[in-house]
Amino acid sequence: MNIEKKYLKWLNHPFMDEDLKQELENMDETQKKDAFYKDAEFGTAGMRNILGAGTNRLNVYTVRKATVGFGNFLNRKEGEVSIAIAYDNRYKSTEFAMESARIMASLGIKSYVYKTLRTTPQLSFTVRHLNCDGGIMITASHNPKEYNGYKVYDKNGCQLIPELIEGVIEEIGKLGGDFIEAPKLTDQQEKLINFVGKEVDEAYLNEVLKIQLNPDLSKDDFKVVYTPQHGTSLKPVKALFEKVGYDTVYVEEQCTFDPAFSNTLVPNPEDPDAYILGIEYARKTNADIVLATDPDGDRLGVAVKDGNDYTLMTGNQTGSVLIEYILSQMQQKGIMPENPVMFNTVVTSDLGEIIAKEYGVETEKTLTGFKYIGDKIEGYRISKEKNFVFGYEESYGYLVKEFVRDKDANQSCLIIAECANFYKKKGLTLLDVLNQLYEKHGTYLETVESITLTGADGAEKLKKLLADLRANVPSEIGGYKVIKYQDFRTAKCLENGIETDIVGFDRSDVLKYFMEDGSWIAIRPSGTEPKCKFYYCIKGKNQKDVEEKKVKYFKSIEEMTK
Repeated sequence: MNIEKKYLKWLNHPFMDEDLKQELENMDETQKKDAFYKDAEFGTAGMRNILGAGTNRLNVYTVRKATVGFGNFLNRKEGEVSIAIAYDNRYKSTEFAMESARIMASLGIKSYVYKTLRTTPQLSFTVRHLNCDGGIMITASHNPKEYNGYKVYDKNGCQLIPELIEGVIEEIGKLGGDFIEAPKLTDQQEKLINFVGKEVDEAYLNEVLKIQLNPDLSKDDFKVVYTPQHGTSLKPVKALFEKVGYDTVYVEEQCTFDPAFSNTLVPNPEDPDAYILGIEYARKTNADIVLATDPDGDRLGVAVKDGNDYTLMTGNQTGSVLIEYILSQMQQKGIMPENPVMFNTVVTSDLGEIIAKEYGVETEKTLTGFKYIGDKIEGYRISKEKNFVFGYEESYGYLVKEFVRDKDANQSCLIIAECANFYKKKGLTLLDVLNQLYEKHGTYLETVESITLTGADGAEKLKKLLADLRANVPSEIGGYKVIKYQDFRTAKCLENGIETDIVGFDRSDVLKYFMEDGSWIAIRPSGTEPKCKFYYCIKGKNQKDVEEKKVKYFKSIEEMTK
């Protein structure tokens, strides 16, 4: 069906939502094309898109269709089926959550729905705690206010891996292009919708408190500034910090559940603009650290007091310091398990792996997306071959204990506060610890740059860019020889002129170049935003060295992607 036919079908639908109908009536040709050139798709973190009318937008009709598909997929299992549903503070989140519960009820599936906002890790925990067969989280994570999203989870509280997502997509495909109308539930079906009480919150918080390695450490002379960025982590983080006794200053302007994110420039802890107000608070109160979580509470960013000001840490840097702290304390206390394993991704810095190796901990890499880490955790839980000790991504996501199978900013807030307090008692900041790691293992500079390519035209440009890169593999980048090249879509690795297969990974649109100086660069389209991301892990002798290399690598990549 062409774009115009799709558009007219929506415009003329007899039961079209009035707000969406008005939006359709006001669309120009470019807007029509962007809204209808494809159907909304599942990416690395579920389905995430701009709110609005159209097949390539998130709205009540695309949510219904996704939910029917997911429900039919869950109903492939014999017997009673149940699902947990949660949502964050975004526009339409509550409506989409309740609509999902009603659709599931119409399919005979029992749902456990939160009455108010909850974080993504709490949804993951709830699936496991209530022995559900799956979960739905309504969130667009750290995306701008125009977005919302729909994440689906398996019975282990892990986002669905590709082979399972394919089953959901198959079921959605069977529905054709027809609209899914709002179900009219029987009294019996209405009883399938259940609301979750505070007992699950308490169970979750009790598990989080158990991650502490030095719970008796004095909290005197240590101050935290915390901002939830208008998001859902406010309540669990506040409850945790009050229970533990941290002197915490909350960024009050950002403690409202505001879908417009009115008092922050951007609700993304990867962006320095997210910390502006928090750092202002920290300067006034002489706080030791600033913690910022994203709207759905799965990502954490950290700023550290550095002389008279505050310095932001990257996700890779925070992960490296946490690895040093957690593993050193486990070793010191004699609680390191046998066959310990840590997980990170193919676009995560090498430093964490080097640190882990020192403590006898193996590192396994996965593709981008915490679902792959969650799936690995479950596999080893069953086989008992290895024991999980930590998991993280460069994109500010960390997991300390496996009672959650997604990244958990609530756990992360508690452990990074403890870590900073522990080292302060030794006269060190987190930056001091990081610099000690650099002195020992070499200096690493990790950064992510992006090209934004929106709409149908942007999708074509991205496709061409990646095709050109595959057709023209460089022999050098930034003046340094490329010694190895990996293409995760073709599952091929080229090293010293010899081609081998990449094993142990699903196919993914990722290119990775390894240089002779120990640096690497990876290129991948985002699975959550209309962007192509460029990941740099630059290794050097010192800070001056890596900064000089950065300029060379940036210039070379710019020329490659013109």
